[in-house]
Amino acid sequence: MKKYPKRYKALIESYDSSKTFSFEEAIKIVKKNANAKFDESFDVAMNLGVDPRKADQLVRGTVSLPHGVGKKVSVLVLAKTPKDKEALDAGADYAGFEDYLEKIKGGWTDVDVIIATPDVMGEVGKLGRILGPRGLMPNPKSGTVTFDVAKAVNEVKAGKIEYRVDKTGNIHASIGKCSFDENKLAENIATFYSSVVKAKPVSAKGKYINSIFFSSTMGPSVSINEQTIKITD
Repeated sequence: MKKYPKRYKALIESYDSSKTFSFEEAIKIVKKNANAKFDESFDVAMNLGVDPRKADQLVRGTVSLPHGVGKKVSVLVLAKTPKDKEALDAGADYAGFEDYLEKIKGGWTDVDVIIATPDVMGEVGKLGRILGPRGLMPNPKSGTVTFDVAKAVNEVKAGKIEYRVDKTGNIHASIGKCSFDENKLAENIATFYSSVVKAKPVSAKGKYINSIFFSSTMGPSVSINEQTIKITD
């Protein structure tokens, strides 16, 4: 039998972990159990009934959360002049081209999101082995390859997140902080859930969402009754 630290064991015993809860009840449980010494992220995990090995069943997308994710998102824009200045004026933390390519080649990836203009992707693509595993490679489908860098920066800073199914059929995302009030978390969750539902591949057959769990960064997961989450427009 697996042994847990005293703190984690006490959290598990504070609710019936064998039970499936409404998403409103689960929000209360996760918030109550988020008692670490920092503001824990509120995380959502979904297991999907898709085969990620098939190209036509890859589930990925972006969604703008109405209340953001509760943290400062650092953004690098890879672009030549004058687009680099446009990006900085829009609030990008870093912007430029050749200097940042060299920094990345040297191992620097201390940013949350990288945006690039289409005309530099030939060079940026060569950094795939560095950026790909870290989820930082710009992609047109996620809106991070664009000439409208100001719009892209504003969206990311306002709470736009990207999600993608992993090789085991799971999607994970942080949709806020446990310090958010329940209504804000509920709205972020409903928005994220709706985006994933709408991203269902045409080729996917049978049950699409097998399970949904909520958790905090340092807390145990809580099983959710999918029927209690309403799809937003």
